[in-house]
Amino acid sequence: MTTTLTARRLAPLAGGFGAEVHKGMVNFLVQWRSILVQVAIYPVFYLLVVLFMGRGQLRTDLLVAGVLGMVPFTFIYEQVNRSFWSYLGDIQSGVLEQTYLTPLPSWALILGRQVASFFSALPQAASVYIVGMAVIAAHDASMPFDVQVLVPLAAIVLGTSGLALILSGLTLLYKRVEIATQISVALWFIAGGTFVPLINMPDWSAFLSRLLIPIAPGIEAMREILLKGRSLTSLQDGWGLGWLLLQPVLLLLVGGLLFVWLERVAKRRGTLGRY
Repeated sequence: MTTTLTARRLAPLAGGFGAEVHKGMVNFLVQWRSILVQVAIYPVFYLLVVLFMGRGQLRTDLLVAGVLGMVPFTFIYEQVNRSFWSYLGDIQSGVLEQTYLTPLPSWALILGRQVASFFSALPQAASVYIVGMAVIAAHDASMPFDVQVLVPLAAIVLGTSGLALILSGLTLLYKRVEIATQISVALWFIAGGTFVPLINMPDWSAFLSRLLIPIAPGIEAMREILLKGRSLTSLQDGWGLGWLLLQPVLLLLVGGLLFVWLERVAKRRGTLGRY
């Protein structure tokens, strides 16, 4: 009896979660032309930056180090923007309030949007990685691999989701906050250690990057593991394994709490569907 009741309670949650994932993936597939353009542009941008840094040469060291920064940067840009625009698009089309008229808790819907934006960001990030590996191989070099790199990758995904929740929450209250996402792109690219390692930046800049930017600790850890042969427990350039694991959890917690608070404020003001 208890099992039956539990299943009945979980079924609507699973249905709402699945509906949000399905809606996000349908929107992704509808935009297949723009996706193809992005899949082509991101690798070109990566190669152009390497050419610039190498003074007209595709240097192997820059190609290897750069792909470890460019892949997370591409992912955070696409994941955050798709999560953000999923809310802004519903606001502009006037359907967001309908979502909140259902008896489902908003966390099920939020999780569905986050999962959809995660999968929608993978093709662009994968295109940078594949092109990077091909160009590195063409230079008779290779990218080292260590299974430990999955830990910083997971940290990047969690931290990025926290940032996406923060910007999505702000969207519910401040409908024209998209300028914040555009400004933050420069911060992720320049201060996140995408191409210039944080150890080569001023101390204050590296401190703020490791503290606030979701991809910064992960990129730093991946470079130490793959390029310097260090283990997770012997990371030296950044703040170590503890912060690598703690930062994304804190960002996700702050993002979730801030989203819930801003959501309640928007509901109280009756501005969920106002643009």
